[in-house]
Amino acid sequence: MKYMMVYDEEDYLQLSGIQHFVFCRRQWALIHIEQQWGENVRTIEGQHLHQRTDEPMIREKRGDKLIVRALPVQSARLGITGICDVVEFVQHPDGIHLTGEEGRFLPYPVEHKRGKPKKDHSDIMQLTAQVLCLEEMLVCQIDKGFLYYHEIKHRVEVPITLEYRQEVERCCAEMHHYFRRHHTPKVKTGPHCRQCSLQHICLPEMLVKKSVASYIAGRIRE
Repeated sequence: MKYMMVYDEEDYLQLSGIQHFVFCRRQWALIHIEQQWGENVRTIEGQHLHQRTDEPMIREKRGDKLIVRALPVQSARLGITGICDVVEFVQHPDGIHLTGEEGRFLPYPVEHKRGKPKKDHSDIMQLTAQVLCLEEMLVCQIDKGFLYYHEIKHRVEVPITLEYRQEVERCCAEMHHYFRRHHTPKVKTGPHCRQCSLQHICLPEMLVKKSVASYIAGRIRE
């Protein structure tokens, strides 16, 4: 029988940190290990958006849907905890029973984002992590979720593939590894650094400067 690791609640990491981690492992460590944070226009607008979205545990019935806002979720297997912006419970014969409701329902998380779809998988990984938490808590199978982008006012359906699931599992394991060691990694710098609210703390230009020793070693190799 294969042993499944289970984390203690005091060791849970923030689910929302997965988005930071995929964007930049160093940014994630600066925020979640070193407890540093920086505001820019994007972060302030994002906070304002979630203040409007996160009305704790508000339930609303719309036809065959039960909409729950600011739903707390967690996973002992992944060691993460967080809040889903919105979860839509849609009536389905293969769904689960909900207390006080007739019929069966399948849950689909809807994550709200300030901007537009990103080139990386950071939003998708956050959504996939929410799905894995819901599946573990409710003992069900979820095949999709949604990302709503306010800048373009468009809702994107995201299939929750095996590859996405495995990527989230790898990210969570790596996050816990860094967190236990209190290690802030150095990462490859690039154009994404200009969009980072922590660039004045991270100082990415310093990471690309060669040390005297590496400069001398390079000259010797020449």
